[in-house]
Amino acid sequence: MNISNYYWYFKAAVPTRICDDIIRYGLSKSESMALTGGYGDRKLTKNEIKDMKRRRNSDLVWLNDTWIYKELHPYIHKANKDAGWNFEWDRSESMQFTKYKLNQYYDWHCDGWDKPYEKEGPDKGKIRKLSMTCQLTDGSEYEGGELEFDFRNYDPHMREETKHLKKAKEILPKGSIIVFPSFVWHRVKPITKGVRYSLVMWNLGYPFK
Repeated sequence: MNISNYYWYFKAAVPTRICDDIIRYGLSKSESMALTGGYGDRKLTKNEIKDMKRRRNSDLVWLNDTWIYKELHPYIHKANKDAGWNFEWDRSESMQFTKYKLNQYYDWHCDGWDKPYEKEGPDKGKIRKLSMTCQLTDGSEYEGGELEFDFRNYDPHMREETKHLKKAKEILPKGSIIVFPSFVWHRVKPITKGVRYSLVMWNLGYPFK
């Protein structure tokens, strides 16, 4: 899909107080190892864990609290309109409070699946359309951990990293929000110092027509 804007951001949008509340709340919950798609909820073998950590290494907590959704949803609606996407979506999945510690990262991926959700429930038949990341830690508190995008809308022989690989430096201030279509490729570079906390949300709707 060709689009004019690959992401839309709001710098320092969420007050520091609320960011700190989300961090404290997330840290009070039991964390789990972050998985990538395809593994489901089953217990992984040692080899599966080793293979998965080649692509992703971080820790997370699942949150689904109304007060957090109310804080963040207006920015997703505004980004969807102002970026010109105008995607139809009607609900959000559980939020992912993510902790990136020393040497942790998430390699290249996109958030959308190859088919709609099949499991019975409110998500059945829907796909991820808009992804959101809220920066809970100020960029001065850690090193590495850059959120990068690869726009990939080019002929392979014409690739120029200066044009197609983009570091989202706009969201380094604490409380910044970035929204992007869930089919856009992105990664989080390894943390080299400190800890980066973020909150990720995926917003669903029926497949594009």
